[in-house]
Amino acid sequence: EILNILKVDLSKSTMSYWARNIKLPNFYKDKIKKLNSESVSKAQLAALKTNRLKHKKLIDNFLKINKKITSNLSKNFKKIILAILYLGEGTKYKSHSGLILGSSDPNIIKIFINTLKECYKITTNDLKIRISYRADQDIDLLEIFWSKITGVSLDNFYKTKPDPRTIGKKTMKSDYKGVCVIYVLKSTNIQLELETINDLIVQSI
Repeated sequence: EILNILKVDLSKSTMSYWARNIKLPNFYKDKIKKLNSESVSKAQLAALKTNRLKHKKLIDNFLKINKKITSNLSKNFKKIILAILYLGEGTKYKSHSGLILGSSDPNIIKIFINTLKECYKITTNDLKIRISYRADQDIDLLEIFWSKITGVSLDNFYKTKPDPRTIGKKTMKSDYKGVCVIYVLKSTNIQLELETINDLIVQSI
C-alpha cells in the first residue's frame, strides 16, 4: 500500500526494514489479519483449481491409454474378471449352495451381473436380491434404487430387517445405499467353475 501511494520503486524487504520499529494501531492489525486471510483463501482456491485441472488431465490420459484394452474384452477374459470378483466379494460356502455376492458399490454389482449374462446367459429372472441396511434408512427407497441398478424386478427382492446394531445410530454417509446381496439361482456349477478358475490363476502367478 505504501509503495502504491508513494509511486516509488523499492523492494518490499527494504520497506519492511525501514518500518520495522513502527507500532501499528490495533485497527490496522485487524486489517492485516483480514488481508492475510483473504490472500490465503484466494491461494487455496487457486491451488484447488490447479489440482482439479491436473487430476482431470491425468484421468483423460488414463482413459486414452486404456481404452484399447477394454474396448473388446473376450468372453474368457470376462470370465476371469467374474472369478476374481467372486474371490474378493463373493460368499463362499463349503456346501456349494450357489453363487452369492454382496457389495455396496453399484459398479461392482453391475460388473457382476453383466459378466454373468455374458459368460453364463444368466438373466435378471435368475437373480434374487436382499438388501442389508441400517435402521435409519428407508428400505422401500433402497429397493427402488437397487432395482434400477440391477434391472431386477422388486418381486425378486427378499424381505429383510435392518441391522439391529445400528438402531439409534445415524448413518453418516449420505450416499450409502446399503449392501446389495445377489443370489444366483441354480448356480452351483457356476460357483464351482469360478472357484476352479481362481485356483488355476493362483497356480499360474
